[in-house]
Amino acid sequence: MTVVPGRFQSLVEMGLGFVRENIAHDLLGKKDGDRFLPILTTIFFMILFMNLTGVIPFLNIAGTAVVAVPLLLAVISYVTFIYAGIKKSPKNFFKNSLFPSGVPWPIYIIVTPIELISTFIIRPVTLTLRLLMNMMVGHLLLVLFFSATQFFLFTAGGWWSALAAGSLAFGLAFTLFEILVAVLQAYVFALLTAVYIQLAVAEEH
Repeated sequence: MTVVPGRFQSLVEMGLGFVRENIAHDLLGKKDGDRFLPILTTIFFMILFMNLTGVIPFLNIAGTAVVAVPLLLAVISYVTFIYAGIKKSPKNFFKNSLFPSGVPWPIYIIVTPIELISTFIIRPVTLTLRLLMNMMVGHLLLVLFFSATQFFLFTAGGWWSALAAGSLAFGLAFTLFEILVAVLQAYVFALLTAVYIQLAVAEEH
């Protein structure tokens, strides 16, 4: 990095600044935001670049459309959430998570299982499925449109070739849409990770 940034460095600094200001500092504050900034930045850019592989010609499948990748990222997010909570309150993190204060004791029979499932089981599952399904559906749509273009143009022939222009136009439009989805999904995953960390380091924990 140089004192006077070039175009590439300016782009890098813009991306880092976006994660720092709009995700880390906005949700966690400056102290905790800077503390967890490396992992939030890594998650954001890893997902972003792996998502963008879905619009590379002749590849057209995002790295995150393979279940192992979003699952691994969800596990990392989950472990970070648990670590942040235990680090903040070693003795009371699980107790406060499963037994929220202010709830009458008999109600814990209902509340505690719900909290256990929603906080410690559902979160990594929803993180995995949200990213996986969004990118997989995008991949299938692009395959559908570009395969249709190839079929109409080279296999069907005749007047069917005219339909190739329509399927190609839809394919290009959805390619642009996939770029937007790639950025949005990276942002949502990093944002939810920051939200979970924020809940873990909240004062009541």
